Amino acid sequence: MADELKRGLEGVLVAESELSHIDGDEGRLIYRGYTIEDLARNASYEEVLYLLWHGELPTREELDSFSASMAEERHLEEGAYDEIRELAEQDEEPMAALRTLVSSFSAYDPDSGVEDVTDEEVNARKGRRITAKIPTALAAFNRLRNGNEPVEPREDLGHAANFLYMLNDEEPDDVLAETFDMALVLHADHGLNASTFSAMVTASTLSELHSAITSAVGTLSGSLHGGANANVMKMLKEVDESDRDPTEWVKNALDEGRRVPGFGHRVYNVKDPRAKILGEKSEELGEAAGDAKWYEMSVAIEEYISEEKGLAPNVDFYSASTYYQMGIPVDIYTPIFALSRVGGWVAHVLEQYDDNRLIRPRARYVGDEHNEWVDIDER
Repeated sequence: MADELKRGLEGVLVAESELSHIDGDEGRLIYRGYTIEDLARNASYEEVLYLLWHGELPTREELDSFSASMAEERHLEEGAYDEIRELAEQDEEPMAALRTLVSSFSAYDPDSGVEDVTDEEVNARKGRRITAKIPTALAAFNRLRNGNEPVEPREDLGHAANFLYMLNDEEPDDVLAETFDMALVLHADHGLNASTFSAMVTASTLSELHSAITSAVGTLSGSLHGGANANVMKMLKEVDESDRDPTEWVKNALDEGRRVPGFGHRVYNVKDPRAKILGEKSEELGEAAGDAKWYEMSVAIEEYISEEKGLAPNVDFYSASTYYQMGIPVDIYTPIFALSRVGGWVAHVLEQYDDNRLIRPRARYVGDEHNEWVDIDER
């Protein structure tokens, strides 16, 4: 029915896209026709960015040129570092800091004054700058709030390896760099999720790219969207500190009415394919470190929830233990999500600009209809 209410726009088709497709019944995710399994195991994050933004995988020469152009945009202006320092001194929450910084990037962007906000070449440059600078800003913020000075980006490292280098002031080994790169690939795009849709709504008004990406960051900061993996890790640490069997702990938590994070998904009816891949990485990291407790604990919880509640884990469930074993602070898990998903946000905004129509849904009015005016002195 035309007037049927769809709360949360669930199941409502609002756009056509060539970027990513999710088959929730089969547990299948593709970016522009390529399965997430193939991309995660074979492609770098830069290759996936090129694929999303340009519509096809790059040649070796194209990838080298594209990666170099991304690396050149990593550096921040001194004014940006001053803002980061101030936010760190104020002990701002990481996602709030990132939202502020992404918005401020426009002040330093040489293309900010271009009148046509839909100009493809301009937006390609803006998209590269935003995507390249977010890791630098996030790493600098994390270091400054911990009393350390920022580490300047290196242009000779890949996108993933450079972030870990700036975060820890130490070049990561190949295993850590490849694992983090894979995680970025897995999170790069995922259909019309809430943050992507908010970016599209903002872009549909013909607001410019920085505004659209800022909207997306703000949307991702909500606990129902981007914060689940941090909550998963907090839960795992709580289980570990309790010295109780994970299954017993989860059973008691459910009996107490607590929600176990990292399970269920609006789109997937089966196990999230990204969770399968990250689960394997979590196991590998644990085995390499000689302590697989986080992976084993996660598996025990997954088996119990799947059997008792019929729920499968989503990408957040295994990304938690993967990031933790890489030494990444729990409270920047969601900003790292943004660090990756910005690639998809930019792609969807470019697609929105290409065939724009103002996104303006309607609401069914259910309030009073015939109230009579009462003068203020008689109320």
